[in-house]
Amino acid sequence: MNFASDNTAPVHPQVMAAINAANAAPSMPYGNDGLSRDVEAKIAAIFERPAKVFLVATGTAANALSLAAMTPAWGSIFCHAAAHIEEDECGAPEFYTGGAKLVGLDGDHGKIAAADLDAALKAAGAGTVHHVQPAAVSLTNATEAGTIYSPAEITALSAVARKHGLKVHLDGARFANALVASGCSPAEATWKAGIDILSFGGTKNGCLAVEAIVVFDESLAATLAFRRKRAGHLFSKHRYLAAQMAGYLDGDLWLALARQSNAIAAKLGAGLAALPGAKLAHPVQANEVFVDLPEAAIVAIEQAGFNVYRWFGPGTQRLRLVASWNSLEADAERLIATAKAAI
Repeated sequence: MNFASDNTAPVHPQVMAAINAANAAPSMPYGNDGLSRDVEAKIAAIFERPAKVFLVATGTAANALSLAAMTPAWGSIFCHAAAHIEEDECGAPEFYTGGAKLVGLDGDHGKIAAADLDAALKAAGAGTVHHVQPAAVSLTNATEAGTIYSPAEITALSAVARKHGLKVHLDGARFANALVASGCSPAEATWKAGIDILSFGGTKNGCLAVEAIVVFDESLAATLAFRRKRAGHLFSKHRYLAAQMAGYLDGDLWLALARQSNAIAAKLGAGLAALPGAKLAHPVQANEVFVDLPEAAIVAIEQAGFNVYRWFGPGTQRLRLVASWNSLEADAERLIATAKAAI
């Protein structure tokens, strides 16, 4: 009955079993273990090309270190105005880049349009010593609005970035959810569409604490090993990060878990949108639902024991509901029925 966040979900048993298996014997530290090498090979196979892989424990570290590899201290990073790096990472991208500036762009349903990015870059003052210099674009898939960029949209945005000499980062904290919603391959959603570095999320989708920085443009990988160490994310017992990722990827568990959470969100979205006085704020495409509901329905949901999040703060009538890998269809049905009865 907890639809407040996918961070509330427990670790999937397969991931926990992989951690326990890694605990059975000594292993070399700092990523010099066989499990870490196996995970790097598995990720390369999933994305259909060689890639440099750097495991870290948090999405904030993955995003900030990725952007630092792309952006000088005098650079700027273009992102959606509601992006996680802009609103929810406590200045980490600015800190790890040494002071680069985030430039937020508006766009419907959490997405940037290629034409708007092009216009912003044309006006950004490239080459003018008085301005920060455009260096990177950061996209989020699935977005903070729970919507999806298609491969075609990412390709168009990447083409604009390339035209202006910028690198492209993808915040994939919910990459699995975006992937199963789009129906494309991991390669089509990333490097084939122009992504240079992916923050490949695991924590929100069944892991304990692991994200993979996947570097497709190997010219950007040279400093990342040092940046990760300096940031305190090169674990001495690195095999426990690798074990999580191994368990997550084994048997395509990561995709199965995302399908489950997406399906529950779709049920919630359809059921709530059909109620009198209800309105979806964004299309439901991944595992998040943003819906405006009558106050009576929200109060009834809260009083019934559901943990939900009022998106604009106490007393407001927009809910964000997030389905997790372990969310139950019965709970979704009960929430909808509770709201319906109150209305």
